[in-house]
Amino acid sequence: MSIRRKLIAGNWKMNGLKADSAELASALAARWNAGPRPDCDLLVCPPFPLIVPVAAALAGTAIAVGAQDCHAKTAGAHTGDVAAPLLADLGCTAVIVGHSERRADHGESDSAVKAKAEAALAAGLIAIVCVGETLEQREAGRTLEVNTSQLRGSLPAGATAANLVIAYEPVWAIGTGRVATPAQAQEVHAVLRAELIALLGAETAAATRILYGGSMKPDNATELLSLPDVDGGLIGGASLKAADFWAIATAG
Repeated sequence: MSIRRKLIAGNWKMNGLKADSAELASALAARWNAGPRPDCDLLVCPPFPLIVPVAAALAGTAIAVGAQDCHAKTAGAHTGDVAAPLLADLGCTAVIVGHSERRADHGESDSAVKAKAEAALAAGLIAIVCVGETLEQREAGRTLEVNTSQLRGSLPAGATAANLVIAYEPVWAIGTGRVATPAQAQEVHAVLRAELIALLGAETAAATRILYGGSMKPDNATELLSLPDVDGGLIGGASLKAADFWAIATAG
């Protein structure tokens, strides 16, 4: 039996207005209060302006709230950015860093992701560090090389099993409806686990959660979550529907 408690995290991305988010968060809170409750940790990561109302709607439940990014600095002249200490002050417990959409849309390097992850840890947040290959990289046979390289370059100093989560998201499966086969997902997760052993030691690596992201849905969640090195999911589109998110959470 795994020592790692499953984590189902919803990445709402740039979706929703205040009313939408309140409705979605309230629906999740209602399911939590009505029971039965899933045997896993739950986290939702709304857009920055929606963090406070979502946290208010989820108050009284064990559904945690996180953010989708943070800046590497704690304060200063960084227009449009948000500091990790502010996220913690608003009630966040975790922050996603290095998502492929950030890496692609904003040109974020491994070193930039590492700096953000270290800022998250310094603020008392869990850093969810994302890695993943593009379709071109997979077809070139570079999947394992790309993922281990990103992990090595993005891993924050001071990482422990308590403050670090890794999320493997094959870029070609994000929002496309395509999904890695169980064998593909397990292969990468096992290699990432082996890399964590080399970087953090066997005990820490064995306790560190590695999530799968990339079109996880209610109909494939059970199979993916049953894999030995898959410790949960970073859910995109399916997290925007309370019923789907809950179905995934109860699938594991």
